[in-house]
Amino acid sequence: MAIARLHGGPLDGQVLPLDDETEDSLVMPYSETQVVYMRRGGLDNTGEGDGPTSSDFYFFEAEDDIDPDAIRND
Repeated sequence: MAIARLHGGPLDGQVLPLDDETEDSLVMPYSETQVVYMRRGGLDNTGEGDGPTSSDFYFFEAEDDIDPDAIRND
């Protein structure tokens, strides 16, 4: 199994399992909307013994306007 490293947007820094290594985009739920992350580059760490296969995905768009600071657990 590969992992997706998310960059930018409200899910910045998240690392998630990537079921299909060929996916070029990820649509993720966020609050009451969805956010889209797009792959940049290829797969990293594809050899034996060099860690889990991973790919970088960067924030592309949100279905609605979002304010990540508005969702807090104070």
